[in-house]
Amino acid sequence: MPDRPDYVVEIDGLAEIDGVSEPAADPEKVARPWIGVRFECCDVYVRVYRDPSGTVYEGRCPRCMQVVRARVGPEGTSSRFFTAG
Repeated sequence: MPDRPDYVVEIDGLAEIDGVSEPAADPEKVARPWIGVRFECCDVYVRVYRDPSGTVYEGRCPRCMQVVRARVGPEGTSSRFFTAG
């Protein structure tokens, strides 16, 4: 007799945790670094994600579309939250 019942279906993209199938985490989304930016122009907070090359965080205010750019480098800061004018 098999260890698992015959009514268990394995589906690609699902991970089994303690016998329960859950959607598998997308490694790109889980590991994608971000910084928090509060746009003073429209009093809005957003997450700005690092680009795939890993050299810059670039985003826009969702209301007025003002651009914000933060370079990644060894001389940078360890802060995760910023304010943009």
